[in-house]
Amino acid sequence: MTYRVGIDLGGTKIESAVLDLDNNILFRERVPTQSHLGSGHIINQIYNIYNMASESIKNEAHTLGIGTPGSISSKTNLLRNSNTLCLNGLPLKLIIEKKLGKKIAMENDANCFSLAEATLGSGKDYSCVFGIIMGTGCGGGFVFNKKLRTGPQLISGEWGHTTIDLNGPNCYCKKKGCIETYISGSGLEKIIIKELGTKTSSSDFLNKDNFNEKEQLVLNNFYRHFGIAVSNVINVIDPDVIIIGGGLSNHDGLYGTGKREIYKNIFSNEQSTPIIKNILGDSAGVIGAAIIGI
Repeated sequence: MTYRVGIDLGGTKIESAVLDLDNNILFRERVPTQSHLGSGHIINQIYNIYNMASESIKNEAHTLGIGTPGSISSKTNLLRNSNTLCLNGLPLKLIIEKKLGKKIAMENDANCFSLAEATLGSGKDYSCVFGIIMGTGCGGGFVFNKKLRTGPQLISGEWGHTTIDLNGPNCYCKKKGCIETYISGSGLEKIIIKELGTKTSSSDFLNKDNFNEKEQLVLNNFYRHFGIAVSNVINVIDPDVIIIGGGLSNHDGLYGTGKREIYKNIFSNEQSTPIIKNILGDSAGVIGAAIIGI
């Protein structure tokens, strides 16, 4: 087929793109997810943005892949572990296929990001790539020799829901102290409200020029938790490179102070793992979705 269509289902936006066989982006569009309006609305948004993409290539033959938070259970065919809570427990892949009248491939959004960066982005010169997303939530994906390693339970790379403090904040997954509760955008914003009594976006907070004493403590703890979280990945799989994506990946401090915190916790005196920013930007997820399409 000449074209590949990808759809990235995010917590705040749904994005579609059309790629040609040389991976050039021919079409790209976004619509708001508006998850507060329920699962039916989200399915309709997917339908609408898919039709936009298909019409952009005059409905010519194409593959289709969709990236989503969480994963489809191989036993029940139901979506699980999504931070878009209204979709959990639904046979999402089957619902979308029926709505679109087309077979699709569906993969975890962090896996799509990691695959895109490993094949076309900042990880293309490495064999073993671990990609992490720090956005609304925290996710991860493991790519070896340009192929996703999803595991028998389809949870490989679910880095955001490893626990770093058994007495930490409650997570939507019903555990306590998950990485996501500390260093995702939504997690940091909750900490800011609790510790500082103000409502500030995580990006605005991290990009401040000056911090008072209380703010500096919140920032220091953010870097400390980031360092522990990423070093745990390195200690377990020792990847060739760590690639950071998601909205918070634009914060330069992750590659300075954050990297130093990672290296402090690695079980090695070499401390050579590159910690680098993605180069495909917020297109990585939708590009990865297009790559996995059927």
